[in-house]
Amino acid sequence: MKKMLSVICAVFLTLPVVAVQYYVSGNGTAGNPWCDGKSWGVTACAMTMSGDNGSITFQGVPAGAYQFKVTNGSSWFGMAKFRSSCSNLYASGNDNICFNTQAQQDITITYDGTGICLTGTVGNEYPDTTQYGAVGVPSEYEGVMMQCFYWDSYNNKGYGRTKWIDLIPMAEEIGENFDLLWFPPSGNGGGTGYYTKRYSSQDSDWGSMGKLKELIGLLHGKGAKVIGDIVVNHRASSSGWCAFSNENFGSYGQFQMTSEHLCSGDECFTDKQSDCRNSSARGAADTGDNDAGCRDLDHTSEFVQNFVKAYLSWMRNTMGYDGWRYDMVKGYSGSYVSMYNQSSEPFFSVAEYWDGNPNNLRSYLESASYNTTVFDFSLKYKFNSNIGKGSYAGMKNAGLRSIGLQKYAVTFIDNHDTFERSDNQSDEYIGYKKNLAANKPKILQANAYLLMLPGTPCVFFPHWVTFKNEINSMIALRKAAGVHNESEVSDESASASAYSATIQGHHGSVILRMGSGRDQSVPAGYFRAIQGNDFDIYASNGVVFSPVNITANEQVLGEPNNSEKQIIDGHLYIRKNGCTYDATGRLIR
Repeated sequence: MKKMLSVICAVFLTLPVVAVQYYVSGNGTAGNPWCDGKSWGVTACAMTMSGDNGSITFQGVPAGAYQFKVTNGSSWFGMAKFRSSCSNLYASGNDNICFNTQAQQDITITYDGTGICLTGTVGNEYPDTTQYGAVGVPSEYEGVMMQCFYWDSYNNKGYGRTKWIDLIPMAEEIGENFDLLWFPPSGNGGGTGYYTKRYSSQDSDWGSMGKLKELIGLLHGKGAKVIGDIVVNHRASSSGWCAFSNENFGSYGQFQMTSEHLCSGDECFTDKQSDCRNSSARGAADTGDNDAGCRDLDHTSEFVQNFVKAYLSWMRNTMGYDGWRYDMVKGYSGSYVSMYNQSSEPFFSVAEYWDGNPNNLRSYLESASYNTTVFDFSLKYKFNSNIGKGSYAGMKNAGLRSIGLQKYAVTFIDNHDTFERSDNQSDEYIGYKKNLAANKPKILQANAYLLMLPGTPCVFFPHWVTFKNEINSMIALRKAAGVHNESEVSDESASASAYSATIQGHHGSVILRMGSGRDQSVPAGYFRAIQGNDFDIYASNGVVFSPVNITANEQVLGEPNNSEKQIIDGHLYIRKNGCTYDATGRLIR
């Protein structure tokens, strides 16, 4: 027995010691020495190891915004492991380590198993975004978006059915008022389309592919652009857990996904009910949050990347879409949205990064190299906690505008998800969900803020159909003044009872005042353009308010500076010398 133990011990003594290996994985892009263009691969950039200590230097990294984590080939180590004594950096919403550089330099990363350090001249201040390509982010853009659906609205749940055949008769009116139309996911699948089974089939609960193309053509004829809802964080199987439909995108290629294209942490590999539980064919670790409802796609896979690129090219050139709304982007790194946008070159792109912290939204934009906008959830929650509850104190410099990123903000009041939430959930409370007509004052105040302030406003379909005249008038005023996504805001004040701001557009300026305590006097050089319950909007005298030819009316009524113009319930009225006239110059009272 002693001899046997000696032999066993000798065998163990002669076995090689397995050394730990660490890697750096980040938001690299092709041609950038940072991460060698191996964006978020779990074994992207191997560190040089000395025992348990790893080190790697990236030489000649250009100025820009970067993110990274350290991995051991399976687990990820982020900001929780970062030694703050090394650099003053900050974490993104998914614990990535983030930094900005203002000049080309070498960046060194070290990790000893307990703490991550970075060497270089870096910071976390807001970078100059002019250094980025900003694909899908038009500058000084005056456009207004509308979400043309709500949850299961193909079945008509109270605010009008929105199948393609229902929107076709509305296309002219929609196109006259809106510049961007956000459609629901049009691929074949359930859950209002958010569980796509087949991307290359555009016959869905919303209607046929033929009717969809007809609707897109009609909107293009009015000069509007159509935004497709892109669901590529996850997909639904055609049968079982891991059997997927073959995708045929014609000249852009055919793709047959298998379990090897799914994130290794997907529940299909562990759930006792799964028919692919024991499959050894699986992808890399997820680069974001897991979606338990469907199979998570491994975006580190070149196959998956090529699939998404082909899909978007097909949607652009065959279906006629002009841009993208990316669903659930917390599920994968922003660097892939940047990659897909650089490939498909959309006119407009917006990502759904559901987070109320503007700094986390900024971190996501940096991870995407500012090649997209994001929905401004930080402003949406201000609507909830302020206007929804009858206060205006928190509306000053709110949302992404508070950190100088209004250009990248798609502002909104509600969407298909938030509209369905219970009024009893305080984090979703807006105060006017169940009965829109009964809550008209709050809704119109929120829309006035939405449509007069910078960012790209996204109007919600149920609001529009319920208060069409009022919202169309606000849109007309915004466009007449030339308010855009980068407009400057000044002379701003906010309290519990009043809010006031002056917004500069390309063709003039507007003043928004809200609340019972607001100043209701007409400012010098302005006229009252729109008046509502507890809010007024004034326009500078040079603004010509479309669609009514105000100049012609003023020729009937006399000197324009001696008259006051108002839009009430969607109609133009002009007050002069104590009398009120309609748009034709007819005396009303």
